[in-house]
Amino acid sequence: MLTLKLIHDETERVIAGLEKKHFKGAREAIDQVLGVDKRRREAQQTLDSNLSEAKKLASQIGMLMKQGKKDEADEVKAKVAQLKETNKQLETEKSDCESELTTLLCQIPNIPYDEVPEGVSAEDNHVVKSNLRECVAGDTVGNWTTVPSNGSAKLPHWELAKKYNLIDFDLGVKITGAGFPVYVGKGARLQRALINFFLDEARESGYTELMPPTVVNAASGYGTGQLPDKEGQMYHCELDDFYLIPTAEVPVTNIYRDVILDEDALPIKNCAYTECFRREAGSYGKDVRGLNRLHEFSKIEIVRIDKPEHSKESHKEMLEHVEGLLKKLELPYRILLLCGGDQSFTSAICYDFEVYSEAQERWLEVSSVSNFDTYQANRLKCRYRRSSDKKIELCHTLNGSALALPRIVAAILENNQTPEGIRVPKVLVPYCGFDIID
Repeated sequence: MLTLKLIHDETERVIAGLEKKHFKGAREAIDQVLGVDKRRREAQQTLDSNLSEAKKLASQIGMLMKQGKKDEADEVKAKVAQLKETNKQLETEKSDCESELTTLLCQIPNIPYDEVPEGVSAEDNHVVKSNLRECVAGDTVGNWTTVPSNGSAKLPHWELAKKYNLIDFDLGVKITGAGFPVYVGKGARLQRALINFFLDEARESGYTELMPPTVVNAASGYGTGQLPDKEGQMYHCELDDFYLIPTAEVPVTNIYRDVILDEDALPIKNCAYTECFRREAGSYGKDVRGLNRLHEFSKIEIVRIDKPEHSKESHKEMLEHVEGLLKKLELPYRILLLCGGDQSFTSAICYDFEVYSEAQERWLEVSSVSNFDTYQANRLKCRYRRSSDKKIELCHTLNGSALALPRIVAAILENNQTPEGIRVPKVLVPYCGFDIID
């Protein structure tokens, strides 16, 4: 959440940032926060003054009693008692204001960096890079002109999965429901190959591999901002008040909740493979066919904890890492800088990676790489101690998918169709043990 210091010191910049994110009632929300914080500070100031006054008065009581001035001592005692009663009310007022502030701040999103473009929705995102080379006038996806790499008819991945017995969607419906596919034979081996490839690449880039829980408590969901914003999209185990994770970002980042790190330990670089669970309420139509949108899927996440002056460099390195994976998989991709209106609740800046589906003739998002500035760290109380002066500051947190598997699998199947079968990217052959699916 935004810090009170930022809101006090740069009120107009905060309001402008919220308006860039199209947060309704930005000025009213910030004014409300400032009003409640004023009440809290006034209560604290009066409380401090009363405590000081009560301490002075209490020291007089003994002296008055020694001097035989019992009546005057009783008067002072009455004043102290009245101050104590007033202080109880002030403590309650301060506590109520603090609770109200936390509630209000949790409802206010992060503000975007200056380089984040204006815009309302995905149509306003900026394509900053693409490795596509061929174009056909008029065939436009988003704001980039695209075309498949050849003109031959392509089968969508759900038909290929059935043709080559790679994924059984109907069996998943039988066992659980829609959005829970069963990977079979070479389909399962391709999935496992991708997991191992992504983890090996992350390890070679200096990330420490973790294997965290896939179930978290509410405090963890709150720490990274999934709660109270996205509880409707998370599977909730009500009896124990646990949540199935939507991404490894949640458990991995929460390792550093309520932790003060040494500056020399930064940046911290972690990666994790987990299953991810998302209810995807409200999803329908062609966008949910096959692997396009699942309730359970595999994903490798990279997470960094860094100091503020280095976090933009960390973000750049993460983007280069994800792009390197797509290059090695020989997939057509593009990178988009998300506009203010399409950013997540918690991010300060976010780039999406999309791969092109030849059969579906559209782009499929496979990664979001975000810098959250101090927004998550403030909720997590994730801080570091500066080496120079031992001052304690909030960290910056960053994360990204490297990568989410379902749409990568879809793109590999659809883009690598040949008359002989589906060609496996060369980089995956040592991992899966075959170079073609036939």
